[in-house]
Amino acid sequence: MKIKVTQEKLSKALNNVSRVAIGKVTLPILNNVLIRVDNKKVSLVTTNLDMAIIDFLPVSSSEDGVITVPAKLLAEFVSNLPKGETIEISSKGAKVTISAGKYSSTINGVVADDFPELPEINEKTAVTYKISVDEFKNSVGQVIIASSNDLTRPALTGVYFNTIKDTLAIASTDGYRLAEKKLITGVKSEVKAIVPSNSLQEVLRSISDEMEEVEISFNEDLVRFRMGEVEIISKLIDASFPDYQKLIPKDNNIKVVLDREELMRVTRLAALFARSVGGSIICETVAPDIFSVKSIANEFGENDSKIETKVDKEGKVNLNSRFLIDALNALEEKELEFSFSDRIAPIIVKNKKNNNYTHIIMPLNS
Repeated sequence: MKIKVTQEKLSKALNNVSRVAIGKVTLPILNNVLIRVDNKKVSLVTTNLDMAIIDFLPVSSSEDGVITVPAKLLAEFVSNLPKGETIEISSKGAKVTISAGKYSSTINGVVADDFPELPEINEKTAVTYKISVDEFKNSVGQVIIASSNDLTRPALTGVYFNTIKDTLAIASTDGYRLAEKKLITGVKSEVKAIVPSNSLQEVLRSISDEMEEVEISFNEDLVRFRMGEVEIISKLIDASFPDYQKLIPKDNNIKVVLDREELMRVTRLAALFARSVGGSIICETVAPDIFSVKSIANEFGENDSKIETKVDKEGKVNLNSRFLIDALNALEEKELEFSFSDRIAPIIVKNKKNNNYTHIIMPLNS
């Protein structure tokens, strides 16, 4: 096996794939990157058995072959070589030589026989969607913040891709909040799949400025994200996602329109005083024109900030300030709609004009 490639291209590809090379003690080869050259097509592959990253590397010349090399070591060695150098990697048996100008190193590789077989998407049966990189990054970022880290509830540790009538939507919840974003309208195929949040985080990290589109393909138990020269294949979470549409309140009768930046400011001020009570704050409407955000009295004192707006009905609700701040950061418009019904009903925060994104927060006990 032999390839010639620029330092910049190789370093970028290795940094990308090496994040997944977190080998398990029982399978040390997972620490390695598989370098495969097949008919002038060069690929770098890493896997942790749940997810694989493949980077198709453009090279100036190559000879067929395959070898695996410790991913972290190779990535760090290449990153320390001078930019602009042409790097040659060649293998003889399990020995891998990396040279660039006056720099040279030999690394003990491992033959590829024991490297795990990568799962493949069946192109004939796969359900595929395409979306712009910017829309994908924005949408996943808006939703993934509500996913859970609780491994005892695996369905909540991912993002749920599902079709509602003719719309592809994504949603996540940790049991205390729920975020949903409508991605694509006019779709004909149906999908119901939970993608692990950590896999989506790797997709987001792998996106670069020159990429324009993300192709998402689903099989029964796999999902593949294709972006330019990078592919990420992940297992789906084998669990049932809650019927979250039933959790979205339909009859919140207290609604106010607020400036997003102003609400963010007063929420952060209240949060400073609410640290010792788990971030609990009180949002209250006072007719005819006041929306207030208060911190609960505690050892530091109290805080009460007011925003002028039109108020039709009075009410109050306790919220976790961090959850509200996360929701406000996810919104895009200058103005938002904040709605609730009573002290125990979920709160809805959404953009005033665009209804594609909905964020729901469960209230705290009064």
